[in-house]
Order: sequence, then C-alpha cells, then structure tokens
Amino acid sequence: MIDSHAHLNLEDFDKDVDMVIKNAFENGVKSIIVIGIDAKTNKKALSIVEQYEGLYATVGIHPSVADDGGVETIVDYLSHPKVVAIGECGIDLHWRQDNLKQQLDIFDQQIRLAIAYDLPLIIHTRNSFAEAYQAVLPYKGKVKGVFHCFSSGFEDASKAIDLGFYIGIDGPVTFKNGKEAKDVATRIPLNRLLVETDSPYLAPMPHRGKRNEPKYLPLIVKEIALLRGLTLMEVIQQTTANAKQLFHLGD
Repeated sequence: MIDSHAHLNLEDFDKDVDMVIKNAFENGVKSIIVIGIDAKTNKKALSIVEQYEGLYATVGIHPSVADDGGVETIVDYLSHPKVVAIGECGIDLHWRQDNLKQQLDIFDQQIRLAIAYDLPLIIHTRNSFAEAYQAVLPYKGKVKGVFHCFSSGFEDASKAIDLGFYIGIDGPVTFKNGKEAKDVATRIPLNRLLVETDSPYLAPMPHRGKRNEPKYLPLIVKEIALLRGLTLMEVIQQTTANAKQLFHLGD
C-alpha cells in the first residue's frame, strides 16, 4: 500500500517519527508521500524522506499561508529526485474568504510550476471545489494530480476526473456520517482513486479523534473494498498502481 498523503513533517510526529514509519511498514504500507505546506515543512519533508527507502516528498504553499507568498522558495527543490509533486496547494474558503485573490494567485503560480517541471499537483479544496476547479480548467490536458481528501460529491469528483485528475480518499470514508465520501469511493472508477491518511488528521474509525498515522491506511482500504464488493488485494493492487503512475514511483 502507498499512503499518498501524510504530514509526518508536522510537530505532531517530532518525538516518534521513526517509530511511526516503522509501524507503517509493519502494517503493509510500503511507501509514504510526505506533504509540504510551507517553507519550514517543505524542508523538513525532504530531511525525513532522504533517510528512508520508500518515502517521497512534495513541496508546496498551502492556501492557509497564501498571504505569506513564498512560491519562489520551492523552486530549488523541484529537481530533487525524491520530490514527486507540487503541493499541498489549492483553495481554502473554510477559514478565510477575504484573501481569495491571493490564494488564487499563489495556486496559479504552482500550477504553472507543475507544468514547467512536469510534476503532479496535490490540490486542497475545503469549501472551495468550484473555485479550485475553475482555476485548473484553463490548463486541462497540461497538468495532472490529485484532488486530495475529497469532500465534495460524485458530480464534482467526475469533473475532477474529466480534468485528468485522481481522487484522494481518506478516513471520513469510514465515518458513519461520511455518506458523500462513501458514495464517491463506491462510484468513481477504481483506476482514478488514491488512498491517503492525511496524518495526523482525520483518523479512520475506530480511532476517530486521535492522532492519525499511516499504519491506519489498511482501515481505509478495507472500507473501500467493502463498499465496492472487491477483495482487499484488488483495491491494494489498483490504488498502488495508480499512485505509482501519478507520482512516477519506481518498484
């Protein structure tokens, strides 16, 4: 299994990141993509992944820090052999709506970098799928990536797939009230689905409310298999192949 989105570079893991990675490997997670969100965590992501086989990094500017700018700080990392994507980037209208212009500008700069460096995008959309979709639409066919931690409905998921993107499914697919997540995970083409934990956030049941870890990825995979009437191995094989294809990961 490949955890395609984990923030092992946050302070939540400062004291035990080595053990967290070890536990993930022992639970069948053979690769983890460590996601950067700002200058500090981009640098830290690389520091972590350089120590482990099977770990990769992304570098990006998250919409929550759009006011700080800083896209120029990621350029030096984009040729690093273990950097496999740009992001986490995108639009977030949950916490703030007053700086949408800045968010769109920073997002557009990262889309252009993704095209220039032939790297996929990790896109964040919280209360903002329409805005993020419209930002990517002019570049259809030129850029690829994943709408991570997908929280919209099947219709929006279909739009993202039509752009050539993947859909990231996380812990909420295991929640009793996660109806939209379950519907999307059931109905989208399996070859467009990625599995991710978004650690330390959104721990799947029965660990909801606790610190999430990559070792819980099998719980997400199991739920998707149940929803789709597939075997665990069928979901593992296809989602692993999807991640390898999108991020150009070697065996």
